[in-house]
Amino acid sequence: MGARPGEAMSKFTESLRRGLEQAVSFAVGTADESAYGIHIPPRIDVKAIRTDLGMTQDEFAGHFAFCVNTLRHWEQGSRQTGGSAGAYPLVI
Repeated sequence: MGARPGEAMSKFTESLRRGLEQAVSFAVGTADESAYGIHIPPRIDVKAIRTDLGMTQDEFAGHFAFCVNTLRHWEQGSRQTGGSAGAYPLVI
């Protein structure tokens, strides 16, 4: 038998409360930074991201302020995403 509706909401509410407390402590600088990490995959499939958005290379590059030549190099695999611009496709 599953959780009663009130129990499920309590678990959700508690999880939401904990998440908000963590976000606030991180924002104000009191969080334990060693408890947080960012996973960056070794290869980001920029073409898949672009095609999932239904955009051409020119549209994608223009919309997200990439140089279209850089985008083409990423998609062809002749360059890997890296640096601050390389993290941007993860956000997109």
